Amino acid sequence: MSNPTDQNKRREFLRDGLRTALGVGLGVLGGLLIGKSKKEETVWQIDPDLCTQCERCADFCVVKPSAVKCVHAYDVCGYCELCGGYNQPDAEELDTAAENQLCPTGAIKRTYVEDPYYEYTIDEEKCIGCAICVKGCGAFGNGSLYLQVRHDRCVNCNDCAIARACPSDAFKRVPASQPYLLRGIQRQS
Repeated sequence: MSNPTDQNKRREFLRDGLRTALGVGLGVLGGLLIGKSKKEETVWQIDPDLCTQCERCADFCVVKPSAVKCVHAYDVCGYCELCGGYNQPDAEELDTAAENQLCPTGAIKRTYVEDPYYEYTIDEEKCIGCAICVKGCGAFGNGSLYLQVRHDRCVNCNDCAIARACPSDAFKRVPASQPYLLRGIQRQS
């Protein structure tokens, strides 16, 4: 038969052991939670070097019109009168008439600079993210037009419908601190 002093020592030993194990467990759990909370926030973005201009951004985005918009890399642009992203390939005239414009919503504005140069700007409110201009610019120009997710419009879905539909896996999660992937020359800067 054990004496009461030995039983008290065993109880104290077990109690102290449980407290230590609980303290270690809570410490590990707290460390994991802090580690997760320090994980950098990410946002969706399109890698312009992988985008194939499939036109799905306009159709699959849960935001209408799409949070994907065409942007213009002015440092790459040739400011050409015959712009593959602005003019229909078979346009009879190189003017601003609607029937000669490639964009279905008229989101690209052309402004005369000096002969033979024109500046092209994107009206993002009109842009639906269809990439028709991007495809034209890449096929007949220098690729100064490309698509980006505009984070002031994007709801940052956990499971982005466009990312699931993108055939080239051009949609990526990027750090929110650097939310835009630039194109070509801009990316190297």
